[in-house]
Amino acid sequence: MKLHLSAPSNTVLDSEIAITGSKSETNRLLLLQALFPNLGIENGSNSDDAEVMQKGLAISKGVVDIHHAGTAMRFLTSYFASQEGKEVLLTGSKRMKQRPIKVLVDALKGLGADIEYQENEGYPPLKIKGKKIKESMVGLPADISSQYISSLCLVAPSLENGLTIDLIGKITSVPYIKMTLGLLKELGVGTSFQGNQIRIHPQPKIGPLNLVVESDWSAASYYYSIAALAALGSEIKLSSYKRNSLQGDSVLSEIYKDFGVDTDFARNSIVLKKTQKHTPKPLHYDLSNAPDIAQTIAVTCFGLGMECRLTGLHTLPIKETDRLAAMKTELEKFGASVVIDHESLALQTTSQLNENVAVDTYNDHRMAMAFAPLALKIDLMVNDAGVVSKSYPDFWNHMKKVGFKVSHA
Repeated sequence: MKLHLSAPSNTVLDSEIAITGSKSETNRLLLLQALFPNLGIENGSNSDDAEVMQKGLAISKGVVDIHHAGTAMRFLTSYFASQEGKEVLLTGSKRMKQRPIKVLVDALKGLGADIEYQENEGYPPLKIKGKKIKESMVGLPADISSQYISSLCLVAPSLENGLTIDLIGKITSVPYIKMTLGLLKELGVGTSFQGNQIRIHPQPKIGPLNLVVESDWSAASYYYSIAALAALGSEIKLSSYKRNSLQGDSVLSEIYKDFGVDTDFARNSIVLKKTQKHTPKPLHYDLSNAPDIAQTIAVTCFGLGMECRLTGLHTLPIKETDRLAAMKTELEKFGASVVIDHESLALQTTSQLNENVAVDTYNDHRMAMAFAPLALKIDLMVNDAGVVSKSYPDFWNHMKKVGFKVSHA
């Protein structure tokens, strides 16, 4: 599906959008629900990834294909390895078979898990025979994807002796680890996170409990970008959000002040207001704790003709695509000047905006959504626009609700 996007007819935007639950929180809670059936979940994500996670958890024997869902691959690896009697082949798309998982597999094998690589050493697919895990100490590098760490944390309460995780080196993506631990605490699980050590106590069962999933801050990032690129006085109301969020991407409310966007919190909603012009100075953000919003910020800066340097992005090359390389390619189509290395992206100021560019999405939902707000400045097209269903199936309908003109190209 190829879509053509153009700007809303109204210069000043005024709209209200209800966004479903966070994909990150939903997938964590789905795994915990499989371990503790007394757990009820409300406002869960309607994303493809959440659906894949739910289907995978329902399988005890045979093939579990998670397609492009990296979170599901990491979380289900620990889940199946720790569930005695389950025996699966955990696989995914061609890209998934190129995404490393050795660090997590090594950690689980160190705990006594039975996991074998079926094709290339260090990569999916994995043959997993579930075992009762009694070991309770494991160490792994701290500068890896937080999903490896969260994967171990999520199954830890179900282990006979709980789990102590020693993180070696500088920890990245701390908010995502804290999100996982925060959800465990809401279930009544005893946890501690001091220095580079995480301790999670065993929890054989929990009482009946319902948890409401907060809406996805990653999804909110696209509306922050829209507000930043819109006329002064524009407002967009989003629900349902908490001031004290567990999600690392909630840092958006601070970052987008540099783009003239204020955030008002009221009754589980946020109102984004374009109150002033953006900061003209070059910007530098260390996004090691919120790498998923890097693409959105880069496009915002480009649309405003701003210079920025985004660092802490060492996990982006192993996402759905190499996001750093993809951003450089797509931004340069529009006339941007971009320099990347293994963990950063630098964007120079530019006044050139090439119109009617077709953005390639690389099987990456965030490529499609990050570039969409740029239609406030110039008409553009998005190839394979249906890829947004991975995390946000309602995205294009919500863009229309904001006022954008969205049509098949």
